[in-house]
Amino acid sequence: MSKLTIWHNPRCSKSRQTLKLIEDAGKAVEIVLYLDNPLGEAEIADLLLKLGFQSARDLMRKGESIYRELDLKDVQDQDALIKAMSDHPKLIERPIVSDGQTAILGRPPENVNKLL
Repeated sequence: MSKLTIWHNPRCSKSRQTLKLIEDAGKAVEIVLYLDNPLGEAEIADLLLKLGFQSARDLMRKGESIYRELDLKDVQDQDALIKAMSDHPKLIERPIVSDGQTAILGRPPENVNKLL
């Protein structure tokens, strides 16, 4: 049985729901509390590839105040967006679940069924 990894924020209802779906399916799961252990730029770039996202902005929480404070709306440089997420993990949309080969965004939580 392959292990899944979830980049999780326990304060987020979607993240909790996604984790519950994984646990209810009996899958082994590694929980990464990404707000406590921020992802490096290379890790974020790797997840973007596994998610199939064309832009780093697709993984960003654009409603966060830090997004406005950093004035990221018009930033086009992908490396700068990835660095911003690494420096400010609140900017990363959640939850992300990966089986090591591919990844999904648990919005809605049922998206995780693609990996179960």
